[in-house]
Amino acid sequence: MKRIIYAFILSLLMIFTASAQHNRVDGLRPDAPELAKPGQYKIGVRTLQLSNKHQIDAVNIIEGEDFSYYDRPLTIEVWYPADTEISGGEYKNVPIRDGKTMISLYGAAVRDASPLKNSYPLIIISHGYPGDRLLMSHFAENLATKGYVVASIDHTDSMYQDAGPFPSTLLNRPKDQKFVLDEMTRFNNEQNHFLQGIVDTSRTGLIGYSMGGYGAMITAGAGITKAVAQNKEASPNQVLTRVMAGSNEHKAMMDERFKAILAVSPWGMARDFWDMDGLKNITKPMFFISGGVDDVSGYEKGTKKLYQSVINTDRYLLTFENGNHNSAAPIPAPVEAWTATYNDGNSNASSHYTDPVWDTLRMNNIAQHFATAYFDKIIKGDQSMNSYLDLVPNSNLSEGETQWKGFPPRTAKGLKLEYLAKQ
Repeated sequence: MKRIIYAFILSLLMIFTASAQHNRVDGLRPDAPELAKPGQYKIGVRTLQLSNKHQIDAVNIIEGEDFSYYDRPLTIEVWYPADTEISGGEYKNVPIRDGKTMISLYGAAVRDASPLKNSYPLIIISHGYPGDRLLMSHFAENLATKGYVVASIDHTDSMYQDAGPFPSTLLNRPKDQKFVLDEMTRFNNEQNHFLQGIVDTSRTGLIGYSMGGYGAMITAGAGITKAVAQNKEASPNQVLTRVMAGSNEHKAMMDERFKAILAVSPWGMARDFWDMDGLKNITKPMFFISGGVDDVSGYEKGTKKLYQSVINTDRYLLTFENGNHNSAAPIPAPVEAWTATYNDGNSNASSHYTDPVWDTLRMNNIAQHFATAYFDKIIKGDQSMNSYLDLVPNSNLSEGETQWKGFPPRTAKGLKLEYLAKQ
């Protein structure tokens, strides 16, 4: 009996040790490019509960009847430079893709640490469908160490536990992004709030993945087409006219505080949600990231077509050759996801995080490198970042004097970084 008890305790310790070792959001491979390394700041993290009053209840729309309204709850995770000498902490009770298993993640942020008083630009992060506010926490922690405040959103009706009818996601993604920007501005000005005086929302960046990327496109200025807004399946009671190109509601969403957009595998273009007339309204700088064989958002007819079509702004496209939809955005699969299933046991939860070709941590590090260069250049005005962005487009051809800056020799392979200036 003692041996059985000992073996049981040992197995629990092994599971805990494996989780603590593997479920990290701040991993750094030895071959990571230069700007993937953490910055100078220790960081803190806090969780905030928000409520967006009197919003359309897009889950319970009845065709032909008036809309009902509710106070829309949103949870955000906020990272910031911290006044602390320590680093390291735990994110507890985090759901994974099966919507049932709750785990812990580990990273550099210290829970409830005091902010380091200064003024920092803001980055807002918007996850995919389904997802959660910690799905892209590798971006959040990394950018916070470099002098940004980062707010990542739990999008109600789009999370692992509550993923619901799609019209709610289609309507609320850009609305949530704008609301969080307004709330962060309010917190910066609120007496005795822990964020008072440290969030410069006049310099805000936005990272959106998949459906978060769809929202980011609308936030950037691309209203959807009239045909989609009038489609009964996607837009019951024409609810999506509020994000339609040319509508007064969409015009009211436009906000000069958003200075730079990073869209990872943005969903919608391959399904004709935008046309050239809607895309012409994007004038904010854009940085697109995609896998070259993305079969969810599409590559040639999806992200790459968006990159080619937003002709009134400067933009980049980073492509992971042979990468699929999970390229760059999700954290490495938590150890518990390797045995968890969803869709009645037909899908392994790890597939939500992984790519068949690319190592997830490798992609995270590359994305962190380019996000740093892009946001530092556009938002902070650091022109030295140009040397990390003005590259030979095909990384496989970069050698000697054309070697991609910041990449150790022989490591810039399988990537493309393309650039188009506004016309």
